[in-house]
Amino acid sequence: MSASAILLNPAEQRWLGGVEPAWTLLDRASLTALHRPPSPTAGPIRLATDLTHDEIQQSAVARNALILLRAAAADPGLKLTATGNLSRGVVAELCDLFTWPEFDKTAMFQVSKVINEPDFLPLLFVRQLVAAAKLLRRHKGHFTITPAGRKLLEDSDQRAVQAILFHLALWHLNLGYFATDLHHGWPQGEAGIVLWCLSVAANDWQSRERLTRLCTIPIDDVLESKWNWDTAAFATQAKILRPLHWFGLLEHRTEKPEPGSYEGRQSYRKTALFDRFLSFEVTLEHTSAPCH
Repeated sequence: MSASAILLNPAEQRWLGGVEPAWTLLDRASLTALHRPPSPTAGPIRLATDLTHDEIQQSAVARNALILLRAAAADPGLKLTATGNLSRGVVAELCDLFTWPEFDKTAMFQVSKVINEPDFLPLLFVRQLVAAAKLLRRHKGHFTITPAGRKLLEDSDQRAVQAILFHLALWHLNLGYFATDLHHGWPQGEAGIVLWCLSVAANDWQSRERLTRLCTIPIDDVLESKWNWDTAAFATQAKILRPLHWFGLLEHRTEKPEPGSYEGRQSYRKTALFDRFLSFEVTLEHTSAPCH
């Protein structure tokens, strides 16, 4: 795959607006390999499983997952409602314990004095992720910790919690509900490619619109969108950029809206944890040497 190949398509060229995607630097074999999920032993994508305590604390997902597991480890576990959600009492306790970037608890309680689990997005996301990892299970009206979850609470095993949850979130959990399933599975289905592109393109602050064009491969649904707003950037932020922010891998800032606009410019850049946690082994198009 070469940069000139994409420029032959007028629709893609219009959508790119002069931006040359980072993934066009990759050779065909590496581009194909990045479609596969990470492997602990081989492959082009590696996730660090030896994070320190301080590094784990930089990830809101990992940090709060451990809080949730510790709460579930106490008998009789976390009480559930008849519909299978955490009870209001449990939610209230965890609201006090959870900290989450850019989540305004005060505003949440101003809207409703009684908070159910679906109202508290950080808890809902972490609980679903931890359950998908089989670290929690339902037992007699409660969520209780599993042997795997209890083992993960041991100091030596906590070092891998970020890798376990990140792998599940990006390659197995459907993050489409953060974007009302806009563009269906895109671009999450190409998470490996997007992550590598971010590794070379997000060293400095970049708008979500520019990162979308630098790091994703557009599909027909994106190129043929009839909406008068950037649905591709919205989907990329919802399914990739914002979750990476929650995992402590990207910084996020919102600039003051311009006159006549209701939303300020959304920008992201890598944190130090990004390159510490994620590593790649790929080959670029015009060189036979691997790029790490």
